[in-house]
Amino acid sequence: MKILTPDETILGLIAIHACHGYELIEMFVNPDELGAVWKMSTSQIYAVLKRLEKQAFISGRVVNSDNAPSRTEYVLTSAGKKAFEAWLHDPEPSASIRRVRVEFLSRLYIARRLNIPTIPIVARQKAVCRAEYSRLLTTREEVGFGMNYLTHELALAQLDAVLTWIERCELVPKELDDIDDED
Repeated sequence: MKILTPDETILGLIAIHACHGYELIEMFVNPDELGAVWKMSTSQIYAVLKRLEKQAFISGRVVNSDNAPSRTEYVLTSAGKKAFEAWLHDPEPSASIRRVRVEFLSRLYIARRLNIPTIPIVARQKAVCRAEYSRLLTTREEVGFGMNYLTHELALAQLDAVLTWIERCELVPKELDDIDDED
């Protein structure tokens, strides 16, 4: 399994609009944006930007300002758009609790900001979580007692909670997000 990185989330933020590192930092600090989802330092964000630029997923250009220092503003390249779209519409996202908490929430956030319907994203996440829950139920009797049993039961309980929560993901209307943005 690929290591969880904010790369695709940053591609998504740049897909929303061209931006510079400081704008990205603000989005990862603000709890109304992605601050409650990711814990990112300034150096981590700039390292990701450097990596994405090296992979030719983003392109930076220096923008000068009269009242601020010059900044590098990033846009997606065609390869970056392709990588972002593949991530956003991943047919089999991970059922890992950590990935649901970080990656799935990031997908929802980005899709909502881009006015992309989130129901298919939710449906795909729900399907993989249900499949993993069913797999764990099926193998439950094969699991011995002790730590393996406790770990297995914890995974079942977490997935059960995630499946209940996923049902509510579409109950927060987009209109409420728009009201919050106006404040």
